[in-house]
Amino acid sequence: MPFKIVNFTVAPQQEQKFVQPVQLNYLQNGTQRSWEAVKSHDSVSVLLYHREKKSFLVVKQFRPPVYMTHKRSCTYELCAGIVDKQTSLEQITLEEIDEECGYAVAPENLEKISSFFTNVGITGSKQHLYFATIDESMKVHSGGGISDEQIVLEFIPVATAREFLFDEQFAKTPGLMFAFYWFFDRYKEGENG
Repeated sequence: MPFKIVNFTVAPQQEQKFVQPVQLNYLQNGTQRSWEAVKSHDSVSVLLYHREKKSFLVVKQFRPPVYMTHKRSCTYELCAGIVDKQTSLEQITLEEIDEECGYAVAPENLEKISSFFTNVGITGSKQHLYFATIDESMKVHSGGGISDEQIVLEFIPVATAREFLFDEQFAKTPGLMFAFYWFFDRYKEGENG
């Protein structure tokens, strides 16, 4: 599929802090096309397995676009954050674990799972997925985010996590679902962490 980018045009509106609407004009197979997109940051996310609770620690938060479109009051997500500073992806991930969940994880205990593209029709951003095992000895504060973030911590027992994945009453992200399946594949029954 040969194509050539002709130009990007910023949609006329005030400058945004995290995302920027753009109009992408391009040629594909000799045909002029355009696409509405959003320029945004890449991100990191982490699957946290709590050894003592035999549970995944996820975050729950209100997402206005999900409410606007589907009237869901909150989403279940992995601990995550945007890549908006000049430091390693691992360091950003460790900071997010601290800020959102209140656990101090040592860098050597962070394991890279994979990277993948999200929102390919809108942003094409890349998410870098990690894994870490935690326990209560690593707890340094109650979590919940920084500034005006309102993040609720939720423990999903591994024993009921498969049922949770397919229960559509819970709004979940694909990254969370993928990470759970990675864990199930890696740690067969009875081998959890």
